[in-house]
Amino acid sequence: MSLAPSADAPARAWLRHGAVVVASAAIFAVFWFGRLDWSVEMRLWRAIGDASLVLLLFALAAGPLARLWGAAEALISWRRETGIWFAILALVHTLLVFDGWFRWDLARMMGYDFVPQLGRVARMEPGFGLSNLVGLVAVVLALPLAVTSFDRAIDRLGGSAWRWLHSGAYAVFYLSVLHTAYFLFMHYTESFHRSVPPNPNWFRETFLVMALAIPALQIAAFTRTVRRRRARRPA
Repeated sequence: MSLAPSADAPARAWLRHGAVVVASAAIFAVFWFGRLDWSVEMRLWRAIGDASLVLLLFALAAGPLARLWGAAEALISWRRETGIWFAILALVHTLLVFDGWFRWDLARMMGYDFVPQLGRVARMEPGFGLSNLVGLVAVVLALPLAVTSFDRAIDRLGGSAWRWLHSGAYAVFYLSVLHTAYFLFMHYTESFHRSVPPNPNWFRETFLVMALAIPALQIAAFTRTVRRRRARRPA
């Protein structure tokens, strides 16, 4: 199949981008209004980060779903715009956290802070810095994918090279899941030496279902593809 864009491709792409922006705003609103007991600053960067994760999950689920269910093939055409806006929101989330939480201090990013009781800087949470590094690597890997998610990039790189590059989306997914899981299940607990939010994050169970659904769909799609190929072989 030719990779050349059709004449109306630019207009269609802009419409898709607009639709994804609207959907992203709606997802953001769910997270924003679902955590009214949080500070405004934290609600902002967490809502943007969680919205970006939902977009990534959708983009990666579209392919396996299409293999398992023919009607889901329409979702594949939305992967490009969804992936681009995942990267944009993830980058915005990262910049907000660096500016609002870390204050552009690498030591704070790695979990070191001044403890008045000790009178010195100490590491507050062992997993905090590692989780931040994992999230930062995920964003760094996602940006080249977003930049090359255009027809011109496909033409310059070639189809096989472009597909190899974008296979890295799964690495971004697993890194993002590890980063998110830490903050959903480990960081805001009694082991953290600061105030703990009074209500647990409602996204935890939903996140687990969505995160586990991706490898489950991949396995199911792979199994079905293998069975189909075997069925087509002559006896």
